[in-house]
Amino acid sequence: MSNLSNAADLIGRILISAVFLLSGIGKISGYAATQGYMAANGVPGALLPLVIAVEVLGALAIIAGYRTRLVAAVLAVFTLAAGLLFHNVPGDEMQQIMLLKNVAIAGGFLILFARGAGAWSLDGWALTRINVLNRS
Repeated sequence: MSNLSNAADLIGRILISAVFLLSGIGKISGYAATQGYMAANGVPGALLPLVIAVEVLGALAIIAGYRTRLVAAVLAVFTLAAGLLFHNVPGDEMQQIMLLKNVAIAGGFLILFARGAGAWSLDGWALTRINVLNRS
């Protein structure tokens, strides 16, 4: 794979993860408000620590390219579920756009699930090491 493709994989992982990393960190500083928003939408506020962990740890794993296929699948499901729970408001154009944003992000995660993180990742490094050990 070319350096251009490897760089695109890395930059793409950073870009798709940035929203989750920033959102998860923001939920920590606005913990009570986020719990209230969740509860207003029928989601127990007690799930907030899990949501924060999925967003922050998932984003960091995708950026590093660690267990990328598994984490991408989890984040795709999480993103679709969040979109349906919080943005599925028929007749509200802004919420419909937000729902479609979630669908698009989930699509990006499904591409990561299908193709993996690429060479410039922990997964790529581990695969290279396994191939080298198997050849010796």
